[in-house]
Amino acid sequence: MANIVVVGTQWGDEGKGKIVDMLAEKADMVTRFQGGNNAGHTVVVDGTQTITHLIPSGILQNKTCLIGNGVVVDPKVLLEEVDKLLGMGVEINADNLLISERAQIIMPYHQAMDHAREAKKGAQKIGTTGRGIGPCYEDKAARKGVRFVDLLDPEVFDSMVREACEEKNFLLTEFFKADPVDPDAIIAEYTEYAKRLAPHVVDVSVVLNQGIKEGKQVLFEGAQGTHLDIDHGTYPFVTSSNTVAGNVCAGSGVGPGQLNEVLGIVKAYTTRVGMGPFPTELEDEVGNKIQEKGAEFGATTGRRRRCGWLDMVLLEATARLNGLTGVAITKLDVLGGLDSLNICTAYECEGETLNFFPADLKVLAKCKPVYEAMPGWTEDISGVRNFDDLPENARNYLNRVEELLGAPIKIISVGPGRDETMVVKDPFAG
Repeated sequence: MANIVVVGTQWGDEGKGKIVDMLAEKADMVTRFQGGNNAGHTVVVDGTQTITHLIPSGILQNKTCLIGNGVVVDPKVLLEEVDKLLGMGVEINADNLLISERAQIIMPYHQAMDHAREAKKGAQKIGTTGRGIGPCYEDKAARKGVRFVDLLDPEVFDSMVREACEEKNFLLTEFFKADPVDPDAIIAEYTEYAKRLAPHVVDVSVVLNQGIKEGKQVLFEGAQGTHLDIDHGTYPFVTSSNTVAGNVCAGSGVGPGQLNEVLGIVKAYTTRVGMGPFPTELEDEVGNKIQEKGAEFGATTGRRRRCGWLDMVLLEATARLNGLTGVAITKLDVLGGLDSLNICTAYECEGETLNFFPADLKVLAKCKPVYEAMPGWTEDISGVRNFDDLPENARNYLNRVEELLGAPIKIISVGPGRDETMVVKDPFAG
């Protein structure tokens, strides 16, 4: 038996959805522990692409899927996702989709605040998705957020919404010069959501721990990536939650001793959506070629992803912060056709060599990548299913990444499809 945590190692968009979908085949339960619908997991099965934003992708295999207390949930988006999956013939019921009664709910005033703030910042905006994620986490920290347990109590919910709207409308109209929100309309709308979602609301911590006691294998999936973590990422160009593996416990209600494997998903190069520093970014034809071949557009926002070489300084921090026990390399096939590849092994900053990722963005902006060049390959590797059958230069690239990272490569993805994957070592085997 093994319980596995899957985390993104870069700035998100590493291909976690596909790896989670693949691993879900051996899992009994799949749990989301942080973030909201500001992330999207893309899965391709038999040529059909499915993107989920809140529901763990294990639902496609009829696994028990749980949304933990660390997730902020937009019930409208959740129900739209449910209806879409039902329309595809995916079974969803009160037994295989469970929501923590302690999970915080994204409200319309959170979205209004999100948009108003970004508009006011203008050119200095952070690049938020505008889905109300940050303002919802703010209310949670201020101890005035609405949880599912509150949504299911009409009297409590009515009182909380009216109190919140009084404050938010003052800020919206007086400070941001934006339109107010209507508490009556919100209460009416969300009361209908409550009726549909009530059967799914449980104490996820109890369900998870009972499942583990019974010997069930649990897969914990994170959203975004390590360097979007609110504490450890490139602050303030980060998300509003802790994306690192340590948050699994707080965000789902299990103890650290229940976790057996931390699998980091590493894209074979580096990408980033939105604003923020990016030391290895390629603003040339090579970057454009990687972007086009890799179809690098955000699953949630549709925004073009910035592309660059693999950054081992970034990944060293990831391995340290998450305690990685293994990695899955994704999109290796995208690098095919390039004459040579670069791996960033250090930064040079004003004459000094840095082997760590600095917290000071002014320092980071001055950092220049120190590259180690490696020969590329021209062969199409999308049909390769065994490591030894990869071109020699591809194997050398992977071996060097493994050596620099200090964590074994357990999975290699060479295409978007579920079958375009090779398992070097089964993560569930430890």
